[in-house]
Amino acid sequence: EKILESAGKDIKTAIVMARLELSAEQARARLEAHDARLDEVLTEAGLGRPVERQSVDLPALFSAYAGLTVRRVIGLMSGTSADGVHAALVEISGDGETTAARLIAFSHENYSEGLRSEIFRLFHPDCPVSHVCEMNFALGEVFAAAAQRLADGQGGMETIHLIASHGQTVCHLPEGSSPATPAGSTLQIGEPAVIAERTGVTVVADFRTADVAAGGQGAPLSSFADYLIFSHPARGRAIQNLGGIGNVTFLPAGCRLDEVIAFDTGPGNMLIDAITSKVTEGRLSCDVNGEVAAQGRVDDALLAWLMKHEFIQRHPPKSAGREEFGAAFAEKFLAKSNEKGLGAEDAIATGTAFTAESVADAYRRFLMPKGRVDEVILGGGGVYNQTLRQFIA
Repeated sequence: EKILESAGKDIKTAIVMARLELSAEQARARLEAHDARLDEVLTEAGLGRPVERQSVDLPALFSAYAGLTVRRVIGLMSGTSADGVHAALVEISGDGETTAARLIAFSHENYSEGLRSEIFRLFHPDCPVSHVCEMNFALGEVFAAAAQRLADGQGGMETIHLIASHGQTVCHLPEGSSPATPAGSTLQIGEPAVIAERTGVTVVADFRTADVAAGGQGAPLSSFADYLIFSHPARGRAIQNLGGIGNVTFLPAGCRLDEVIAFDTGPGNMLIDAITSKVTEGRLSCDVNGEVAAQGRVDDALLAWLMKHEFIQRHPPKSAGREEFGAAFAEKFLAKSNEKGLGAEDAIATGTAFTAESVADAYRRFLMPKGRVDEVILGGGGVYNQTLRQFIA
């Protein structure tokens, strides 16, 4: 955040300052010397290794990759909470339903407050396209740096066969937004071409867009991996993610791949975070460990109103984003909360109960009729919210 302030909120200058450890004046001078070409500045400093694209034989590359017994792959992800970049180095063997994966290393790098505020500008309807364009490349740099740091501690980037990057979701409209634009769409930024240039490694991306283009929801994203890792011959398992949005992968006992059920259950941490930030006037960006909610009382009438939300009532397949449970919905919730005279603790407790009840409701209506749920495995940042976990239990 301090670097971004020193750079006068200029993203390119801030990146050069951070990557080359320069002052703002020195960073501006470097950019001016290269006609503001960030890629040239970083390449000159040895931080970018341009890929010789014309020499890449893609069929040969894919054939060589498929022939490897073990592939070392870095996965990059930032969820709807937009709190930072997760990077995982995984050794993968096999293919299809015989795929096996072993986690080698993992890191999470928080976005600075300044960068996070710039990302949240993207969620506003009045955000200019120019800012989307700039942030697409800026986050590409952030993702590339995260991959590089992870690789540096595990034998170097030359040992990495592939990088898979999800990017940062900025808009998710799988059902379209109006009769005039009925086709589904989704947008993730964190330009994969930038990651490829900086690392010199082939990058695979656009997972959600590919699924939406094929008529899918583009979410949940991890269902196939859940099937490979958690399916059990005798136990029915629900893999519940508590990220910005909540989603579940249901694996009935002994299920085949085509029997897996996966969909978004409703809000995860997104609404809780927005309510907490608003009622504390920005002092807290989230309810750490659920401590504030634990001091409050759930308003049953307000919770009943929340559970009537159109998304909650809809049948799967379905997926959600900030369009359903972001800042606009948080404002509507707080208006109702204020009408009822609820204090901060009660508002946060009720928002937390909404996430928990939306999960339970989805299980009752959509999972249990399909098979027995013997185990629930929780993941995502919401697992650290003790109050949320108690409400779900």
